[in-house]
Amino acid sequence: MADTLQTNGSLTVLELEIPAYDGPAAHTHLREDEVWYVLDGDFRFKAGDQMLRATTGGMAFGPRGLPHAFQNIGDTVGRLLIITTPSGVERFFEQAGKMSQPVDPEELAAIGRANWVEFGGPPLAVSDPL
Repeated sequence: MADTLQTNGSLTVLELEIPAYDGPAAHTHLREDEVWYVLDGDFRFKAGDQMLRATTGGMAFGPRGLPHAFQNIGDTVGRLLIITTPSGVERFFEQAGKMSQPVDPEELAAIGRANWVEFGGPPLAVSDPL
C-alpha cells in the first residue's frame, strides 16, 4: 500500500491476508517497529512474553528488537494492516514471495537476515497451541 519510495523511507504499509489458524514463525525485526491493525478477523499476538488478542478494529504493537509472532485464530481468512517504521520491510516480503513451495527454512532465514529480520522460533500454533 505504501513503500520506501512512496514515503521517503519513513514507513511501510502492507495489507496481508492470513489463512485460518496460520501465522509466521517467531521473529525479531532489528530495525523496524511494527503495528498490526486487524482489518478483519480474530488474531492473537505475542511480543516478548506478552500475549494479546485483537479482533476487527483492534491493534497491537511489536517494538524492534523484541521477538514476536501472530496467529489468525479465526475459522476464516483474516486481514491485517501492517505498518512498520522506518520503511524497508517490503523487500523481505517481495523476496520471500518468490520462494518455491514448500518453503526452505534456511532460505527464508537467509532472506530474513538480508532484510534485518531474525527468525528465532516456531509459529504460535506450535509454541503456544490453542
